[in-house]
Order: sequence, then structure tokens, then C-alpha cells
Amino acid sequence: MNDTPQLGIGIGWRPEIADTVEALSGVDWVEAVAENLCPGHLPDSLVRLRERGVTVVPHGVSLGLGGADRPDARRLADLAERAEALGSPLVTEHIAFVRAGGALTASPVLEAGHLLPVPRTRDALRVLCENIRIAQDSLPVPLAVENIAALICWPDEEMSEGQFLAELVERTGVRLLIDVANLHTNQVNRGEDPAKALDELPVEAIAYVHVAGGIERDGVWHDTHAHPVTAPVLDVLAELRARVAPPGVLLERDDDFPPAAELAGELTRIRETITAAATTSPRPAAGARSRAGDGVTEEREASDTDAARGRLALSEAALLSSLVAGTPVPEGFDPRRLRVQSRALAAKRAGVVAKVAPELPEILGKGFRPAFLAYAGHTPMRAGYRRDALDFAESLLIEGRPEDSAARRRLTLWWRERAAARPPRRATRLVRVARAALIGR
Repeated sequence: MNDTPQLGIGIGWRPEIADTVEALSGVDWVEAVAENLCPGHLPDSLVRLRERGVTVVPHGVSLGLGGADRPDARRLADLAERAEALGSPLVTEHIAFVRAGGALTASPVLEAGHLLPVPRTRDALRVLCENIRIAQDSLPVPLAVENIAALICWPDEEMSEGQFLAELVERTGVRLLIDVANLHTNQVNRGEDPAKALDELPVEAIAYVHVAGGIERDGVWHDTHAHPVTAPVLDVLAELRARVAPPGVLLERDDDFPPAAELAGELTRIRETITAAATTSPRPAAGARSRAGDGVTEEREASDTDAARGRLALSEAALLSSLVAGTPVPEGFDPRRLRVQSRALAAKRAGVVAKVAPELPEILGKGFRPAFLAYAGHTPMRAGYRRDALDFAESLLIEGRPEDSAARRRLTLWWRERAAARPPRRATRLVRVARAALIGR
């Protein structure tokens, strides 16, 4: 894959640190979450970075390429539009599923609000390969897909992570975005050796590398992107560099942003790790890789894909329903780990809802988080975080909450404004806010 662009050292661009990213020295490129960008109204910061010659790569989080359904054409068109608006040399997504249910299971669609691992089975591989081919045909630039962090293990898996990725690349030609923090996460949570995974996967297919921080709690590693990069993660980066010179390496940070000096220090440690590993004796290339598939012809595999989609749909829907709707734990899963994952999904929902609807924590105060977590424990997300915020507020109002009458009036006004088919104009909202303030006196 000699046409892979050489990116250099980069950092994840986020609106909260836009000024910092622009001011950091030695940043060759940035990555931006695709779903947070509007092609016709790019943030001024990204426009200035592009004018300086800084490459911008859109990073998708909502396609759900590992899901049982074929990729949504609208989501693919949106991702393609962002790539073209940014003049990007490639786009990236995840080897994960983010929703389940629907027509294939004759059940309501459930949204995870997070990236969940696909089973490393031949069924899942068949479906993933077809989904990636569909995506590749719909995008104007090459696609790279990322390995994800996992808190849980699927029962009866048929391949290791390295074998699964190697087979995926062989069948589709897709590039890889290798997250070394996720390899470390899977070592702690699933007992998987990062060095073994690196030995098995085709390192020549790597488009770039992610480096991120996390935290360990009660023997479980949480890939938070909100903590400093740890030494074990840099050790995995060094292991990767001992095998191949990655075209690009990027520092990810999504929350609890530190001062600029700390971000600069982390970038320096990444550069030093790469430089030091490059001076060591290179590891021998891995031997010939045997296909993990079942030896079927491409024609038979194509005919089997629809059946595989049906089986995968049932298993993913059962898992997601257990995680977000409290249904029984599917056979073979560790109930304790599923409880950890379920709590993590609810906590992430609470955090994102607080960002997309900051009025809710303001109105509810310290009661916001416990109330939302209780709500999330029995109410799956229907259609994204903004809808989730409205559904949460509606559930409180139906229950006659919050108990404080003034807060309840404010919450009612907030919900009415946003639940209407056509949201009121700014002047109308100001009049209503003033009226509510007078009523509350």
C-alpha cells in the first residue's frame, strides 16, 4: 500500500481545544469527528489549519460497519461530503456495531451511543467485509478502519484479533487505523497480548496510529480519552514501531482537556517513543499468515452473507438489549462484565446529554446525573443524544419531577420549546424565559 499518505505527528481536533491545537508546534495533521462537522460551515479553526497546509482527516463514529445491517446510504453520503469539503486523503471509521434490532429481527432499533465489539466469527467477518466493500464503493477517498477497546468478550470466538484483522485486509484491501491504547485495553480486559496481535496483523496496511489515555478501576481498563497517556500504551507504540514505520501517529483527547503545555508534553513523549523504537533492531517480519476463513469460495460466501446477517442481527440485538434495556444476559457472556459495560454506556449517555443539552444539569443541579442514570437503566436511546435529552426530560415531567415547582416550570418550558415541530425563534424564547422568571417570583 505504497500510496498511503505520510501524515506525521497529529492531534485530535476538538472545538474545546481549537485554539490550543492551532498554537501547538510540530503538529502535521489533525483528525476531526466527522459527525460534528457541517461541510458548508466548517469551523474557522479548521479552515485556518487547512490554509496552513495541515491535513484534516474526518473520523466517523456512527456507521456501525460491524452491525448486521448494510451501511446507511445517507450516513455514507455525509461522510463522503465531509471528506471532499476537507480535501482529505482518506477517511476512517471503526470495526464496531453501534445499533441493533430493526427489520432483521422484527424488533425496535436500539442505539448503543457507543462503539461495541463485533464477535470474531466467520459470520461477523463475512458481514463486515461486505459492509466495508459497500463503504469503499461509496467514498471518494480510501477508507481505514480502527480496532476498538472492549470491556466484554463474545463467547465462542473463532479468531484472534490479529487473525481477524489480517483476514479483513486480505478480503477487502481496507487500510487499518491501529489504536495502541485499545490493544492495551484488550490486554487488561481480555487477556490478549498486544505483541501477538501486532505479529499477526498486516502492519503494511496501517494508515495511521491512535494513542490515547485511560484509567484502570477494579481490574478493568476504561478507554476514557480523558486521562494522560500511560507508559504501557507507549510500550505498545514502541512494539508497533519496531515492526513498521507508521505513516502517521495521532494523540486523541476527548474530555477533561489539560493545559496546552501538557498536550505538548504528550506529543513530545510520542515522538521520543517513536524515535527510540526506530533505533532498535527491527523485529523480523511475521511469517506467512494462514487464512482464518472456512475455505469457501467467494461465490458461496456471497450467498451465505444474508444468512450470516440474520444470525449476527439476533446475537447483537440480544447483547445490546441486555446492556441498555435490562433484558437477560445472553448465554455465554460474563454477567459481571456486562454490568460494567452497561454502567459505562449509561455514564457516557449522561455525559453527552449534559453537553448537548447543558440546560438540563443547570435546571436539575446535582440531581441531574443520578436521575439520568436511573432513567438510562430502563430506557434505551431511540435516535441520538438530542432525542435522548428530550425523552429524559419528558419522563421526569410525567413523574411530576423535579419536586421543586420553579425547576419543574423551567424544565417544562425547555421541553416544550424543543419538542415542538418547529422550534420557536430566539425572540419568542426570550419572551418565554422572561415570563417564566416572573411566574417563578
